[in-house]
Amino acid sequence: MPETLGLIAGRGLYPRQVAECARARGWRVAAVAFHSETDPALAEVVDDLTWVHLGELQKMIDALGSAGAERAVMAGKVLKTHLYGEIESFRPDPCALRVLASLRDRRDDSILGAVVDEIASQGIAFPDQTELMPELFGKEGPASRVLPSKAQWADIWFAWPVAKAIGGMDIGQSVVVKDLAVIAVEALEGTDAAIARAAELAGPGCCVVKVAKPSQDPRFDLPTIGLETVKTLSEARAGVMAFEATRTVLLGAGELAGAADAAGIALVGIGPGGPADPAGSAP
Repeated sequence: MPETLGLIAGRGLYPRQVAECARARGWRVAAVAFHSETDPALAEVVDDLTWVHLGELQKMIDALGSAGAERAVMAGKVLKTHLYGEIESFRPDPCALRVLASLRDRRDDSILGAVVDEIASQGIAFPDQTELMPELFGKEGPASRVLPSKAQWADIWFAWPVAKAIGGMDIGQSVVVKDLAVIAVEALEGTDAAIARAAELAGPGCCVVKVAKPSQDPRFDLPTIGLETVKTLSEARAGVMAFEATRTVLLGAGELAGAADAAGIALVGIGPGGPADPAGSAP
């Protein structure tokens, strides 16, 4: 019997790409999808699909167990705003309420880590996604034909430690800068909204840097870039987006590169050590 990979599927294209990658390896894919969050088209590329409401943690665990999943991946965004007033879309069961009550805070890492640990306690492992499916992650170097200018490299170098600092505090994974000044910091609203806000404040020519958190748990919440982000960059007339190579998911790298080139945007992967300082020192 082929291995069954469990897939906890949130928003966006990432769950579909995980499923397609797993099936290319000959694995079965048993997915759990969220009402009003997950794309229904995911059904086309998985072997088993169970729909749950956000908060139905025990139903999720039971579905993965019944499907025979011994390993699972959490892919796709689930908005934390559901915890703040969207009552109809958030229906916590006793298992979820117990997990939430155990938290010391409600940072993303705290919530997702507790959920993953609860599922893992039932015998379903969550592997390092960068090792399980390395082909989904962007590589170091240019990811588009458009290259950063000297001034844009200076902005990338300036923004990198800022992005790492906000990531270290679990605030967000992206920062937008222009002319060596911080314009916007990503928080609960997400990267695309932060980019749009920066454009309103500073106009065209902004630089966006997206990184993994210094203490990034490779089992979940990895930074992701998709076509919607490139569309937002284009609408904001941003000049460049730099991402942390080997730790950032590129959703359809070829399409991303084409869209970035068409919009005149430089898309570049930076090694974990950070970008080189134009003046020759570390960031």
